[in-house]
Amino acid sequence: MTDSEVNPKTRMDSKRQIPAPVQKLLEWDVKATKEFVSFCLNFKVIEQFKKHCKFLEWSCHGLVWLVCWIGFTYMIDSKDLYQTQVNMFLGLILDIVFVWILKAATRRRRPAVDDNPFSFGPDKYAFPSGHASRAVFVACFFTLLDPLPWIFFPSIVAWCVAVCFSRLIIYRHHILDVLAGAGLGIFEALLMAVFWCNQETSSGLINFMTDEKLVGPSYDV
Repeated sequence: MTDSEVNPKTRMDSKRQIPAPVQKLLEWDVKATKEFVSFCLNFKVIEQFKKHCKFLEWSCHGLVWLVCWIGFTYMIDSKDLYQTQVNMFLGLILDIVFVWILKAATRRRRPAVDDNPFSFGPDKYAFPSGHASRAVFVACFFTLLDPLPWIFFPSIVAWCVAVCFSRLIIYRHHILDVLAGAGLGIFEALLMAVFWCNQETSSGLINFMTDEKLVGPSYDV
């Protein structure tokens, strides 16, 4: 049979063949995740923690963060917050784009059926964990890029770790999915540090988004 006679679907399937080393790594990941979760659930404190995992899932959902942050930006009009508002918004958009691209490219299935009604398109896949990337990015943002008072640091870090851990406990992701998500979150924070919007740029963007006229001799026309 010539190449031209090969069924297009067969050629497509052959292109999706996973290299043997990667396949072994994924198989190990599935096994390690099952053993890790089974071990953790032997402890009562983890069983109690599992009851709060759904709340943690929503507390770091991309759509929830995006909608709430846009609302916060529109409701709180303070020049002191412009940099925080703009850079966090750009970081959230960056995270959503990166996660969707990587999920669409890898298309790794989740360990269990996802009952989240807002999971559609690439978001129904597992690699990398968008919740992990978002939690780590937010933690880096509020502790390193635009730090809150240090007294909030333990709560931010605890929330970040809890979100990442919860993705395994409720079987939304494998271990490598969460680790890759955490690494992506750190990369996003580094990227935002390089392309950080200063006060002037942030003020311009805020005024553009709210359709307000900038104050100044060059704008009062």
